[in-house]
Amino acid sequence: MDDFYTGELALVFIYAIAGIGLMILVGYTGLVSLGHAAFLAIGAYAHAYFLTQGAPFVLSLIGATTVCVIVGAIVGIPSLRMTGIYLAVATLAFAQIVEKVLAHWESVTGGHRGMAVPEPELFSWSLAAPTVFYFLVLLVLIAALFSALNLLRSPTGRAMIAIRDSEISAQAMGIHLARVKTTAFAVSAGFTGLAGALFAHKIGYLAPDAFTILISIQLLLMVVVGGLGSMHGVIYGAIFIGLLPQGIAFLRESLPAGIGQIPGLEPGIFGLILVLFLVYEPLGIFGRWVKIRLFFSEFPLYRKSTYKRQKSYLRTERV
Repeated sequence: MDDFYTGELALVFIYAIAGIGLMILVGYTGLVSLGHAAFLAIGAYAHAYFLTQGAPFVLSLIGATTVCVIVGAIVGIPSLRMTGIYLAVATLAFAQIVEKVLAHWESVTGGHRGMAVPEPELFSWSLAAPTVFYFLVLLVLIAALFSALNLLRSPTGRAMIAIRDSEISAQAMGIHLARVKTTAFAVSAGFTGLAGALFAHKIGYLAPDAFTILISIQLLLMVVVGGLGSMHGVIYGAIFIGLLPQGIAFLRESLPAGIGQIPGLEPGIFGLILVLFLVYEPLGIFGRWVKIRLFFSEFPLYRKSTYKRQKSYLRTERV
């Protein structure tokens, strides 16, 4: 396979790992975050810093993930009192704070000058080759999916789903809301930080402007478009996000120069797609695939109300 396509697929896998984290928070716990670019940045910078200090590659990955888990647990504390748009604004403010810290903590991050990322090595064997890095990220994605699915089938995962469906009912069943919400934030941040560590090797050089709100919007778009409440949706959404920039680049070339060069065209398209999916296809790509599969399995007796009944009765069984 060509190195370009291998690199693009590796980026899709990295997005999928980050999407797993955000899906646990948004799709399975019902909390909103517009600041996951901050966790991606923390994971990337922590991993690069540990490598420059001589830490082995695997230990550096674990260390960066652990740092993000701790920060995620701290950030999750406001979620105990805030929901909806208020929590979204709080996480957005957190992302802005992290961006400023990265820009001014020059002794660790290099500030605006940026920070070079050492090549990944495992037992003196370089992992920087595109094909090798592709398989490395694929293995990490498989491990992340396996871990996430096992978590969601555990009592903690079931508690997250119960909180998403109804906090009052979950509390009545004896679920500790504060503990579960904080755990959801910590686990979500950990997966995203792991993705950030791999993302650091993908881009090779870190700078604060590489982790803007656009990244947070991309991640949120990925889980919404793929299908909230489904790990299948993470993969579909990651593929969609991976292909979308190429489609936008083609669109820029096809449009008149006055339109194609409009500043902010890319985030505007992201926002438009997000709104359209929320209005016309709220269950995402995976939800549409389930409808198609059900249609052919029930044909010619399929009725729309059948799917609606299944969705309402099996809402917490989409793990």
